[in-house]
Amino acid sequence: MDLLTIISNTLGELIAPTTAAYVLAAIGLNIHFGMTGLMNMGQAGFMLLGAYGFAITQSMGTNMFTSICAAVALAVIYALLLGIPTLKLGPDYLAMVTLAAAEIIRSIGRSTAMTNFTGGSAGISPQDFTTKFEASSPLPDGTTTFLLWTYNNIANSWWLRIVSWILVAIAALLCWRWFHSPWGRVLKGIREDENAIRSLGKNVTKYKMQALILGGIFGAIGGILFVLPRSVQPDSLGRAVTFYTWTILLLGGAATIFGPILGSCLLWVLLTFVKEVMRGVIPDTLISSNQVESLGWIIVGVALMCLVIFRPQGLLGDRKELAFNA
Repeated sequence: MDLLTIISNTLGELIAPTTAAYVLAAIGLNIHFGMTGLMNMGQAGFMLLGAYGFAITQSMGTNMFTSICAAVALAVIYALLLGIPTLKLGPDYLAMVTLAAAEIIRSIGRSTAMTNFTGGSAGISPQDFTTKFEASSPLPDGTTTFLLWTYNNIANSWWLRIVSWILVAIAALLCWRWFHSPWGRVLKGIREDENAIRSLGKNVTKYKMQALILGGIFGAIGGILFVLPRSVQPDSLGRAVTFYTWTILLLGGAATIFGPILGSCLLWVLLTFVKEVMRGVIPDTLISSNQVESLGWIIVGVALMCLVIFRPQGLLGDRKELAFNA
């Protein structure tokens, strides 16, 4: 594999829809943990509900706006069901409940009883829910070349990338405004000492619920972007997705505006670069393709462990404000 191909494939991850989907999921998690101190260990549950809400309603023939509203509504209902019994308790309870709830959603989605709606373990094929999105593209048919990349417009490549990163820009702008608003300062106060905020007459549970719902909505939108280039497969949005999202947030820096963006881009670019280099340098007779995948994660994982140990606040985080206690 030549150097230009390695660079092209690696830098392509910077504008990939999956990278943008993880950015939105991490922004939602940043509202939960970075702003409010909520230990949500089931962000994949919000993403899967958003994906199902969008895909199922699209396969039923509804318009795009209705499908997006359905995805958001599922995220809101899910947040309410999670938050009402747990937000008055400690963060450990919320972590356990969200982790278990996300697995329950995945198990229900892949069950044979739900095959008519979710497709079971096989999932929902992309041609059942991506047609209207592709038809909404203003780009001309054919292929477009941009720097090192050539994409087929009609295959939703460029259109999906444009929409994904516009949503990321809007989300970052909203978070910047919220972080510097009185509402955001109350959330930060809850993160630091919720008893002090409660003594000021603030309804802490209400603020926590608002943060949980808002972060869940970003997760649901991220789930839509995640499945648009592929099928809705419940196992592709399992526990690992939540852990990737946490890694992205901690890598970029919690309680920062651009931390989720930097963390997602850096993680997937670094991982792709390591894998592409190993495929180009190490012969197939010495290490198989599956082993390259595993070894790539090991190398990146060790690098992230060192980061957490030596810079627990992340690349952009402020250690005085918030750091991951390793």
